[in-house]
Amino acid sequence: MILTDGEILKEIEKKTIIIEPYDRKNLGSNSYDVHLGSKLAIYKDEILDAKKNNEIELFDIPDEGYILQPGELYLGVTEEYTETHEHVPFLEGKSSTGRLGISIHATAGKGDVGFQGTWTLEINCVKPTRVYKGMPIGQLIYFPVNKDTILVPYCKKSNAKYNAQSNQPVGSMMWKNNF
Repeated sequence: MILTDGEILKEIEKKTIIIEPYDRKNLGSNSYDVHLGSKLAIYKDEILDAKKNNEIELFDIPDEGYILQPGELYLGVTEEYTETHEHVPFLEGKSSTGRLGISIHATAGKGDVGFQGTWTLEINCVKPTRVYKGMPIGQLIYFPVNKDTILVPYCKKSNAKYNAQSNQPVGSMMWKNNF
């Protein structure tokens, strides 16, 4: 079951879902719209290595926007900081974004119960497309879970690599898996 707008509002009041900044106009019938933050990043190396901490180059999105290029992986970030204590959050692209040929995540659409932070976006596009900081980029939907069966929320896991993310994109931490 996906939470509806009324259920999301109740969970925000109970502080089991936290969204900052929160604006009621971004609440849909069963989702909450999130926006592109002010920074993007690209990997410095042409070839990425799963066993290596691949460096990223951060840059600000100018006021006039930034043109995404096909074939490039951009890391973006949501403006919104979120916490989800009794639900599994899913980040999906907005249909308006998809209709511009922009994807905002390749594989990482599901969050974990207990996630706290901004969301790093894995952005690519089909055609050159200008994007702007603050534009609607995706939507969060929430699935309830039985809170009594959560043994360790993500924010308390010793191996939680992506908790408490800041207002800038975070590169892959696959290298921390020690495989």
